[in-house]
Amino acid sequence: MPRLAEARDAAEPSSAEQHARYGRIIDAAAHLGAMKDLERVRMQEVAELAGVAIGTLYRYFPSKTHLFVAVMVDQIDRMGIHLSRRSQSSSSPADVVYDALLQATRALVRTPLLANAMIQSAASSNAATIPDVAKIDQHFDRLLLAAAGIAEPTVRDATVVRLVVALWFGLVQSALNGRISIPEVESDLRVACDLLLVDLPAGTR
Repeated sequence: MPRLAEARDAAEPSSAEQHARYGRIIDAAAHLGAMKDLERVRMQEVAELAGVAIGTLYRYFPSKTHLFVAVMVDQIDRMGIHLSRRSQSSSSPADVVYDALLQATRALVRTPLLANAMIQSAASSNAATIPDVAKIDQHFDRLLLAAAGIAEPTVRDATVVRLVVALWFGLVQSALNGRISIPEVESDLRVACDLLLVDLPAGTR
């Protein structure tokens, strides 16, 4: 298990140079996390690969948990950029959400060690000590609603998408743990989207 996060705020990058360092740290952590178990990733080697001082790393990420939660937020945001470039005009909202989660599933299983590191870190985090963990849900829900073309979701719209995302996380974790197969994930996810998102309104994609 990753070390429990310290109860202090992480620094936020402000200048272009700081954003560049922050990005290098995220990239270095993702690279190392894809190669070895979370327990074997050392903060010192992340700093060395990113070309920053260890103090700089800890200023932005007080713990390894902070770091891999931020990696997950970054991965979701990258997924959002990819989805925004795709045309889904002929698909139903349920189909769009299913397809987006299917692509995310396939991306995660391509790097199972990194997927485990991100999900494990997120699952052990509390938003009171690691604010970025709340961004995982917020960014993911917003990404899926935007992909479905829903600019102004109702409370129900947001709720059913949130339920599908929660179910999807559970399915992916089960697959990574070897409890179910990827075809089973895809089949279960299809059923969940069809049942929960049947009334999701068609947007203007």
